[in-house]
Amino acid sequence: MKTPTELHLQAVRKIFRYLKGTIDYGLFYKKGKSQELVGFCDSDYAGDLNDRRSTSGYVFFLSRAAISWSSRKQPVVTLSTTEAEFIAAASCAC
Repeated sequence: MKTPTELHLQAVRKIFRYLKGTIDYGLFYKKGKSQELVGFCDSDYAGDLNDRRSTSGYVFFLSRAAISWSSRKQPVVTLSTTEAEFIAAASCAC
């Protein structure tokens, strides 16, 4: 913010174009309907062949609409599939 460049202006323009194109998107919740929160998480064991780190991800649904999701490489090298799944579950719970 101190010294913006032309690249920053291009990024802002791209964001505004995206927002303009998705102005009609949204989540609709009906009054009186049960709003069930459902979450899923998973990981792959040593999916990156270069550094042997696993990738974990999660998604949360509220009334069948995705409201939160993430997919990223785990910060540590796990020694088993169980450990990789545990780290993914802990990340999902956080």
